[in-house]
Amino acid sequence: MAWTFPVALFFFVIACLLILFTLLAIRFPETPRRGVLRIETTRGDRLFISLLGSAFLCVGWLFFFGAPLWGALIGCLIYAAAVFRWV
Repeated sequence: MAWTFPVALFFFVIACLLILFTLLAIRFPETPRRGVLRIETTRGDRLFISLLGSAFLCVGWLFFFGAPLWGALIGCLIYAAAVFRWV
C-alpha cells in the first residue's frame, strides 16, 4: 500500500475517532441500548458496525461505478448516521 496523503488521512481520522470515543466513554459512561437489531450495543459497537458497513459500501461502489468515491462517501455518512440513530 502506498502511503499517500489520502491513506494517511484515513488512518488519522480512524485514530482520532478511537481517541474521541475513548474520552467520551471516560467522561460520559454509557449503558448499552437495544436497537432495531435487537442486540445491546454501545457507542464503540455502533462505530465498528458503521466502519465495517462503510467498507462494504465503498467496495460495492468501486465495483459498480468506479474510482471517484464521493458518492460512496455521502452514502457512508448517511449509513453511519442511521446506525448511530437506530442500531
